[in-house]
Amino acid sequence: MKRLHSILAALTLATAANAQIGAPYIHDPSTLAECEGKYYTFGTGGGGLISEDGWSWNSGADRPGGGAAPDVLKIGDRYLCIYGATGGGLGGGHAGRILTMWNKTLDPKSPDFKWSEAVEVCYSDGMEDQDAIDPGMLLDPSTGRLWVSYGTYFGTIRLIELDPKTGFRVKGNKEKDIAIDCEASDLMYRDGWYYLLGTHGTCCDGVNSTYNIVVGRSRSVEGPYIDNVGRDMYHGGGKMVIAAGGRKTGAGHFGRFIVDEGVEVMSFHWEADFELSGRSTLAVHPLLWKNGWPYAGEQFKGGTFEIESERRGYALELAVDFVRMQQQRQGWFNRNQMQEPAKPIACQTLAEVIGTWPEGDIPARIGDYMFRPHQRWTVIPVDSAGGYLSAPYFKIVIEGTERALTATADKEVVTVPAYTGADEQLWRIEQLTDGTYRIMPKAIPGIEGVNTTYCLYSAGDSTPTLAKYDFSSDNSKWNFRNH
Repeated sequence: MKRLHSILAALTLATAANAQIGAPYIHDPSTLAECEGKYYTFGTGGGGLISEDGWSWNSGADRPGGGAAPDVLKIGDRYLCIYGATGGGLGGGHAGRILTMWNKTLDPKSPDFKWSEAVEVCYSDGMEDQDAIDPGMLLDPSTGRLWVSYGTYFGTIRLIELDPKTGFRVKGNKEKDIAIDCEASDLMYRDGWYYLLGTHGTCCDGVNSTYNIVVGRSRSVEGPYIDNVGRDMYHGGGKMVIAAGGRKTGAGHFGRFIVDEGVEVMSFHWEADFELSGRSTLAVHPLLWKNGWPYAGEQFKGGTFEIESERRGYALELAVDFVRMQQQRQGWFNRNQMQEPAKPIACQTLAEVIGTWPEGDIPARIGDYMFRPHQRWTVIPVDSAGGYLSAPYFKIVIEGTERALTATADKEVVTVPAYTGADEQLWRIEQLTDGTYRIMPKAIPGIEGVNTTYCLYSAGDSTPTLAKYDFSSDNSKWNFRNH
């Protein structure tokens, strides 16, 4: 039976979706925007994608004007959309126009859905080394000012300022060149630094596209943007954020979305997903930070792990009796024995100990990791249960069994003998900006709706519970160790 469970788990993990599901086909996606409980992104050519949960995406977003590479940003109670009407070689030249327009909602079924008349904020004449296309917006949280970067390889990346109340160009604002050798740029602000994200490499060539995303930073929004080894992006610098991987190539058009304190994701497109006919698809990955630099995390796919508490480094386990392993003692006190050839000792097996476990519910606790069966957890995606930004929900069971980690009505965690698919047995696993993980039950019995407040929490060195997520506390953080 253990072998059967292991085979089934391996098959499930091997076939699990490692990209957004549904029909996530888009090129040049805008930064993700949330509106009335749904997520939206817009792409080149008009239209875009909608998601109920952040995991399953389908067409349905509506953006007039056609053109290319839009961006969208919520300002107050309205949404500002910016896009390139021409340029980028569209129509055979680099004469381009960038326009803005507003809407009260992104839901095309809402009675309030109506885009305002588009207004031009900048242009390129096709003669200078500049291309008015690929705009990205930043509403500076430190000043309230609204900035736009735009441009392609055909010339420079430029910076302009818009009025956040009107979406018009600020009177008297002069554009400034801030980078070269990239396109599809975006801006973000964090901890006193401004970051310029640029898409480097070749575009629009499917499986042969070399697009990748690079970054530089500055203490001023106007630059200079310097990379990790001191190169100015105005001279071709840029630190890698994400490149090709996982049978996907052509990462481009970065967007940052803050889910919660310490929980951030980055959206972009893959020019070609080898598993999906080489189509251009939406991607959403954890956005991590190290030494003041952003980089892309991996989408969590599951596996068999030690689940380690960041608080002390102890492991989540079943609260069962520790079964000692039998061993012929080795050591300095037996010199004759030390002359014999060394040989490996087999790990303790599930079959050797499962008969000592209670048959009903077993509480969870935290203890020293000894790679024993009661400490080995298999984490399996459950695509049919929906998801959240960057991943599906997961079930967490003891390896080789269906004994499932479960949230209780009194905000504790136990394991039940069999996984049933109940919402309290589904877990949201998100990589935090520091590389650790937040683990949340989808639901807690007695509390209405999807849980976004309580996480698996180390109340003590040996005591797991459910408590309010707090990024500033290591009690809220876990690691998945594959050893």
